[in-house]
Amino acid sequence: ALKNIHAPENMASLARAKKRLSYEEMFLFALALGKSNRDTDESAEAPACPAKDMTPFLQALPFELTQDQKTTVEMIRKDMAGTRPMKRIVVGDVGCGKTVCAAAAIWFALQNGYQAALMVPTEILARQHYRELSPMFEAWGYRVELLIGSLTEAKKKKIRADLGEADSKKRVDLVIGTQALLSDGVAFACPGVVITDEQHRFGVMQRASLSQKNKYTHLLVMSATPIPRSLALVLYGDLQISRIQTMPAGRQRVDTFVVDESYRERLWSFVEKETGEKGQVYIVCPSIEEDEDEWGDIPMEEIREDGYIPERKTPLKAAKTYAEDLQKVLPNRKVAMVHGKMKAGEKDAVMEAFAKGEIDVLVSTTVIEVGINVPNAVLMIVENADRFGLSQLHQLRGRVGRGTKKSYCILVAGDGAHKIGEKARVRLDTMSRVYDGYRIAEQDLLLRGPGDFLPAYENGGVRQSGALGLSSMCDDADWMKCAFGDAGEILREDPELKTYPLLDRYLRRTFQKMDGILN
Repeated sequence: ALKNIHAPENMASLARAKKRLSYEEMFLFALALGKSNRDTDESAEAPACPAKDMTPFLQALPFELTQDQKTTVEMIRKDMAGTRPMKRIVVGDVGCGKTVCAAAAIWFALQNGYQAALMVPTEILARQHYRELSPMFEAWGYRVELLIGSLTEAKKKKIRADLGEADSKKRVDLVIGTQALLSDGVAFACPGVVITDEQHRFGVMQRASLSQKNKYTHLLVMSATPIPRSLALVLYGDLQISRIQTMPAGRQRVDTFVVDESYRERLWSFVEKETGEKGQVYIVCPSIEEDEDEWGDIPMEEIREDGYIPERKTPLKAAKTYAEDLQKVLPNRKVAMVHGKMKAGEKDAVMEAFAKGEIDVLVSTTVIEVGINVPNAVLMIVENADRFGLSQLHQLRGRVGRGTKKSYCILVAGDGAHKIGEKARVRLDTMSRVYDGYRIAEQDLLLRGPGDFLPAYENGGVRQSGALGLSSMCDDADWMKCAFGDAGEILREDPELKTYPLLDRYLRRTFQKMDGILN
C-alpha cells in the first residue's frame, strides 16, 4: 500500500492503497477515541445539578419551547441531576433553537451554585450569545462575562482571576467566549457545565481541552450540521445524541432555485428589488482572489478504480473582484466584503455593520457559514454552487429566512462552456427539492461518503477531532464502519491493549497530539 500510494502501477492499485491506508487511520482513531472513553468514564464524577423550579426560566423566554426543545431540555435535566458526567450533543438545523437548550443547562448549573462556560468559534458569535444570554441571567443576580481575544490583557486577567475566585459573591458565574477559554490561566472555582457551540468547527481535541481544564463537569456540545445517525455514532461515539428536527413557529421555508450564467441580468434585478425593499443579501464566492484554483493534478479524492478523470470545472468566482464589480453594477447600494484572511477585528466590524443594516450586500467566502443572526437577510446567492457539498450549501441557506420576510436561496452553477459533473447536478437538484437537514445529510453521505465529514491535520495542527489525512477522502461508509467495528471488538476483549503492546505503543506515538484525550 505504501509503495502504491507513492508510485502506483495503475489507477486501480492507487485506489486500493488509498483504501487500505485510510482504513488504518480510521482504525487507530477509533481505538484512541474508544480507549479515551473507557478511561475517563470509569473515574469521572460531575457535580449533581438537580433541577429546581424551572418556572422563572420558562417565564423569562419570549416564546414557548417546541416539543423537540422540551424533550432535549428534559434529557439534559436528567443527565445533570446525577454525578455521572453528562456527555451530550444537540444536533439540529441553523435556527432550530439549540441555544435555549444550552441556556437550560446553564440554568441547572447556576441554580445549584456551580459555574458554566459557553465556547463558540468566533468573537462575533460570542458577542451575540452574550447579548442574548447576559440580560436574562444577570436579572437573576448572576455575573456573566465575555472572554475573547480582542479584550485588553488587563480585562482578560481580571476575568480569569474572578473565574477562580473562592468568594461566590465576587466570582464569575457564566463565561461566554472563544478559544480564549482554552488559554493558560483559565481555571474555574467550581465548574458545573461546559458547552461548545458550532461543534463542527471544534472537535474532540478542543472539546477535550476545555473539559480537561474542568475534569469533573457536565459536557454539552451543539452542532448546526445535521449528521446521519449512523455517522454520528462514529464521529460522536463518546456522546449521547439529541436531535431537534422541528423549527420554531413562524420560520418560513427558504425557496431555492438553481440557475446558470444566462440568468445574470435577472439576478442583479432581483438583488436590486430586494435591497430596495430594505432586505439584505449574502453572496458567497468559493475563493478570495482570482486564479486560486488553477487546474492542476487530479485530486486524490477523485481517483477511482475505473480510471475516471474529472472534467475541467467552471472558473471560480473571486470575492474581491466580485465585490468591486458588483458595486459598479449597483451604485446605489452599499456593497461590502468579508473573507477568512481578514483579521478577526476587521471581519467582526463588517459583520456587525451588516447586522445593523448598514450594508445592503455582503460578498463573502464561506466564512459566514457560521455567523450571527441577521433577520433582515432575505437572499442568499451561492456562486459556483457545484463546488460546494450539500451540508455546506444547507448551512449557507440557513443564514437567511430568520425573520418574517419571505426569503430565497439562488444557486448559480455552469456557464455553458463548462460542464457540471453528475454528482454536482444531483446535489443541486437535492437542494432545490429538499429542505429537511437530515434528509440532505443522508444524501450527502451517499454522494460523498463519510470522508468529508471526517477531520484531518491542517498546517501541523488539528482540525476538528483527530489525525485523519487519507481518511478525509474516504468514500465508503461500510469501510469506515468496519474499521470502527474492529476497533470496538478489540477494546471489548482487551480494554488496556495488554495483549497488543506494539499496537498500544504505535497508537500512542501516532496520536501524540491527542495527549489531552489519552492518559
